Amino acid sequence: MSAELSTEQAVDAALTLLDEARRSGGRRLLGVAGAPGAGKSTLTSLLLEMLPAGSCVVVPMDGFHLADAALQRLGRAERKGAPDTFDAAGYVALLQRLRTAMPQDPPVWAPMFERGLEQPLAGAIEVPADVPLVLTEGNYLLSDAGGFAQVSALLDARWFVEVPEERRHERLIARHERFGKPPGAARDWALGPDEANARLVAGTRSRADAVVSLP
Repeated sequence: MSAELSTEQAVDAALTLLDEARRSGGRRLLGVAGAPGAGKSTLTSLLLEMLPAGSCVVVPMDGFHLADAALQRLGRAERKGAPDTFDAAGYVALLQRLRTAMPQDPPVWAPMFERGLEQPLAGAIEVPADVPLVLTEGNYLLSDAGGFAQVSALLDARWFVEVPEERRHERLIARHERFGKPPGAARDWALGPDEANARLVAGTRSRADAVVSLP
């Protein structure tokens, strides 16, 4: 059964993981899963702020979105955000590199998702080899299907973040509007494709070590 964590307890748990990494001389990977709009980026940003400077880096799964040109070619543009609209194998390969990096190795460069462009950007996030804690967040980290089924085993801790559904929908619609969708289209996307993906993500909640509830 998953533990229930407040945001304060989540910070303490992340500090414990960081201390374990430092004492072992290795690295720990903390995965944060959750539905679209649930607050994954909010939580990882809070952890990044509260943990000692330079001790962790955030690497989002969203950097492995397929580009719109590829989605159009594959006929998947109307389902952007679904599991098969990501390069899951590429994400798994990155996590494997992050797990096995040695202190003398060059930095790993991870992609990010640029919301202003709605496109992935390669080589945007630097992960120095001596950073002891990597935070990675995304919808499908706890999925047991397809290419994402390999992700959970690569993580040292697995969290699921959630927020009241009404609040999640409000935040998601507002985000879509902020990045260029007209109000009607923003609502249709949030309650259509996003909601279908949210149902998939909800089915993975029980695989988390801990659930973090945001207001």
